[in-house]
Amino acid sequence: MSSLPHLTQAAAELTQEVEVIDEHGARRTLQIPAERALTVYVDKRELVTLMTLGAAPELLVLGYLRNQRLTSEPGQIRSITVDWEVGAAAVHTRGGLPDYEARTAQRVVTTGCGQGTVFGSLMNELDSIELPPADEARISQRALLALLEAMRQQESTYKSAGSVHGCALFRVGADSAELLSFVEDVGRHNAIDTIAGWMWMNGVSARDTAFYTTGRLTSEMVIKSAQMGVPIVVSRSGITQMGYQLAQRLGLALFGRAVNRHFIAYTGFDRFDAQPELASASTG
Repeated sequence: MSSLPHLTQAAAELTQEVEVIDEHGARRTLQIPAERALTVYVDKRELVTLMTLGAAPELLVLGYLRNQRLTSEPGQIRSITVDWEVGAAAVHTRGGLPDYEARTAQRVVTTGCGQGTVFGSLMNELDSIELPPADEARISQRALLALLEAMRQQESTYKSAGSVHGCALFRVGADSAELLSFVEDVGRHNAIDTIAGWMWMNGVSARDTAFYTTGRLTSEMVIKSAQMGVPIVVSRSGITQMGYQLAQRLGLALFGRAVNRHFIAYTGFDRFDAQPELASASTG
């Protein structure tokens, strides 16, 4: 089944201007993120309500279905229609989704911001996830620093309004990192799901990629990265114990506290080509 779903293009305004009073008693205007609710319906049955900026809501919904393993290929979806007047995303499938009732029966509350649930069967399917071997999917310290520099220079809603998370997908070369997709949302789970939807719609292979997030690496973020086939994950923040344990089990390389030239490699050392001389190099 190779047909891609038809998606509306219902991107929403990412920020809203508000009037504030600062500590000096001065009135001024600021931009704040425009959070909104999007209720997802699959073949007219309510599935979940996502809190989102609405930058690419159709890709968010497609990636959510993918990362919850409710659909195994984009061709199972006929269309995704987003209507902000009613705050709904209507998903129409090509004959229903396999095992839909069973897969949506059990939910586990998570630490996710912007979502907060994961369908319980995912934890039972970890052993079916296969990542490329370490000799085929790795990252050098120079490429990692290039990735971090690209994120430092990236224009973002966070810089203008704050209060959002950002995620990005990079194509990693021997000494380089090419930015493929960058998404911001109120929660890091929404952002990674949107990138997952973008990868499906554009036929992007994850074999030589690295995923970046501003948020912490919890178990759910690690699982989603692995399901997308991404073998290298980088976070500006830290990781949790379960995120660490799952990364070891799945064979992911996890980097945390990654800012400027600083980082900590937690797992997947066999995917990392260390170049410690770069750590002390002058930044000018």
